[in-house]
Amino acid sequence: MTFRIEGLDPAQFQHLFGLGDSELAAFGATRHVVDAKPGYPDRIEVRDCEPGETVVLLNYEHQPAETAYRSRHAIFVREGAQARLDLVDTIPEALRIRPISLRAFSETGMMLDADLADGADLAPLIERFFANPDVACLHAHYARRGCYAARIVRA
Repeated sequence: MTFRIEGLDPAQFQHLFGLGDSELAAFGATRHVVDAKPGYPDRIEVRDCEPGETVVLLNYEHQPAETAYRSRHAIFVREGAQARLDLVDTIPEALRIRPISLRAFSETGMMLDADLADGADLAPLIERFFANPDVACLHAHYARRGCYAARIVRA
């Protein structure tokens, strides 16, 4: 089974890049200077940011379906990120080095399945979930903090 891991579209965050702290606060967001790696996983490029880079921490609605599973949570986006991750049949390092909560959703946004896996062992779980034809997409979450990490679709 071929799968594609997608980062978030950077266009939806462009308006935040370069704002002052008070302007970010009006959006419920804050800027942070990365001081450790790993520690600040960007959701656009799906990578751990390097020390010295800046990230914006904000609340993001990653599951907008009008169901009980509608969801939003805190995410980091690297300030200035221009190209979203689009990776086929490969688990990016930011996912591979962490425990992942993988959630399978139907086309209508209902959760059909979920499980935990070490990121290095994620591919077999992706294949197992996509064996169900009713699964439209998967959401990967960093298990420790519960934050949305990336979307996974059939390639």
